[in-house]
Amino acid sequence: MHRKIIDMRSRPAFLDDFYGATPGTPGHATAQWLNRRTGSRSDTHFERSCTLDGYLVALQEAGITQAVVVGRETPGLTVDNDRIHALTRGQAALIGLGSVDPQTRGIEAALAEVERSVKRLGQKAINLEPGFGKPALQADDPLYHPIYELCQSLQVPVCLMSGPTTPDLAYNDPSAVGRVARHFPQLPIICYHGFYPRVQEIIGVAFRYENVHLVPDMYLFAPGSQAYVEAANGVLREQFLFGTSYPFREMTQTVQDFMALGWKDEVLERVLHANATRLLRLAE
Repeated sequence: MHRKIIDMRSRPAFLDDFYGATPGTPGHATAQWLNRRTGSRSDTHFERSCTLDGYLVALQEAGITQAVVVGRETPGLTVDNDRIHALTRGQAALIGLGSVDPQTRGIEAALAEVERSVKRLGQKAINLEPGFGKPALQADDPLYHPIYELCQSLQVPVCLMSGPTTPDLAYNDPSAVGRVARHFPQLPIICYHGFYPRVQEIIGVAFRYENVHLVPDMYLFAPGSQAYVEAANGVLREQFLFGTSYPFREMTQTVQDFMALGWKDEVLERVLHANATRLLRLAE
């Protein structure tokens, strides 16, 4: 049976050396290391996505219907919104998300870029990485409140990325997400990396606030992650989404591993695509 699958977090290697674009570089070595740590059978599989054609073939072979391509805007790495737009434009299999960093842009410029990303580039959500800022900030820092307010009014989700690679794990704090969810109750919040390893805490936040959604992506297969599945099979069935975090975990293997985790039949279609379709306002 062919299932529709939307991968909520994906980046082809050619976007930047950070994603493994160039063998022999520190970024390539880090991509290999992350693949080994997350259980990929191959630590060089991502090299095929050094071309767009190779990336699209990898998606097709994995059975992924659409991939959400996430840019980045942090002091250490920028893959800007125009680059993401150029990549995804005209590609039915690719969905673009925008990214902004109000620390580097200033808040007024960041708000203008959110408007441009959503209204002109057609990007489906805005990615923020407070814990990677300089200085690092919590998700509920007042600097981000105008962005949350704007995204809420535009009816687009905010994606918050935080996990064990956050430079200081003090900023991988689910309670900050809860405070954002409480202050902005109509704002869909998507938590990339599932705020792993603080699994129980982020599940508790999502239990309390229905506008919080979890995408553990590559950490769904890490120690202690079975609680994500238990939660998705229960109360969080409308708040859980599939992601590979490619290029840091192999796509086909991740789909296969995901399908073996023990999902209830009535939950699987939601987490594979229906929840993403609803949140990102995609065509059915």
